[in-house]
Amino acid sequence: MEVEGRTPGNLPAATRGAALLLALLSLACGESPTGPPEPPEPPSAPVATAVTVCQGGRAFRFPCEGVDLVGRVSLPNLTPGRPPGGGSERWFTNDIWGWTDPQTGVEYALVGRHDGLAIVDLSTPVEPRPVAFMPSAISHSVWRDMKVYADHVFVVSESTGHGVQVLDLTRLRGLTEFTELKADARYRDVSAVHNIAINEETGFAYAVGSNSGGETCGGGLHMIDVSSPQNPTFAGCHAEEGTGRRGAGYTHDVQCVVYRGPDAEHAGREICVGSNENAIVLSDVTDKANPTTLSTARYADYGYVHQGWLSEDHRYFYQNDEADEYTNQVSRTRMLVWDLTDLDDPVLAAEHLGPTGAIDHNIYVHEGFIYHSNYTFGVRILDIADPLNPREVGYFDTVPEHDETNFDGSWSTYPYFESGLFVVTSKDEGLFVLRLRQGLQR
Repeated sequence: MEVEGRTPGNLPAATRGAALLLALLSLACGESPTGPPEPPEPPSAPVATAVTVCQGGRAFRFPCEGVDLVGRVSLPNLTPGRPPGGGSERWFTNDIWGWTDPQTGVEYALVGRHDGLAIVDLSTPVEPRPVAFMPSAISHSVWRDMKVYADHVFVVSESTGHGVQVLDLTRLRGLTEFTELKADARYRDVSAVHNIAINEETGFAYAVGSNSGGETCGGGLHMIDVSSPQNPTFAGCHAEEGTGRRGAGYTHDVQCVVYRGPDAEHAGREICVGSNENAIVLSDVTDKANPTTLSTARYADYGYVHQGWLSEDHRYFYQNDEADEYTNQVSRTRMLVWDLTDLDDPVLAAEHLGPTGAIDHNIYVHEGFIYHSNYTFGVRILDIADPLNPREVGYFDTVPEHDETNFDGSWSTYPYFESGLFVVTSKDEGLFVLRLRQGLQR
């Protein structure tokens, strides 16, 4: 195992699921506006100085319900004074996460872009301020993912040879000017990685969708001990044969938790729920040297088992399928609800159909709401007080002029800030800072 460190005098300068998405992106059709589109906001447009309240179904030019627009940063302005790398036709905003400085209380959006990681200070949320940028370790990539542990962000990319970049976020304290930062460490036992998950309770990271070098673990769980964040070490592999499109156990995305759900047999164990292209896979990874699969579950008309998130009581798993709308297997956005009362026997308990035919993407659960990115129809907010009957209570559409089944628009959401803000990335539009309207907040 090789880790590239940041020491005095030495500052160091993809996957089956990704292939599917790339193929789908390349097939995406032209755009047909629904009614006369409003002129797009230029990249250099000034930031707002007050919250834009959602009124009459709009916040500025963006369709909405129950969600206010607090602030925005366009894709190029995520790095002020530093143009994005490559030609503008290849500029792309992708995944997002967040970090709150435990010392200052400042909230930061960690924004994936094709050429690296942009960091935005939300201390004045109506004027979000880009403060730092960490360039990609290798080349540009449509896919970049990041998670946080112990005040460090861990960043992966589908660029061959990228590995996992590690950045100490406490270095953001006191930055008064936009600053380019180099990684503090780089884990190289993986090469191209589609996603990364971290269980903050145990200090283990899970790189998934790994390929083209290093220990790929069949594209399944590449387990990394990050308890010493700047010295990550390989902990083991787990891949369930027979899942994934090639049958090698490829995991597109995963959530790992210390289990506190209704199945007493597995209480206190570290359980992962993987979305493996053609199945979900439940695994016990408590012993990294001897991980075991508890169960797999499938449904007949899957398109692409993409990602999902557990309910806060660990009883239900809400899962999205990224291809079923695109291939016309369903007429409206479909979210699947798995009952995990028995981890050894998951049951598909319900299917929720959204109001549009948009392709769905990442799901996160927070305080009884699902935050569900739906590409061209924005982020949708669903109340799951009745877990088997999610009810949409709000939305915010980041691309009002693109209302059809393609891969533009809302990629992902981070809803875990204590302030109640949530942040959203949109492929061509950049970062949105949003809040639920009073009355919807828990």
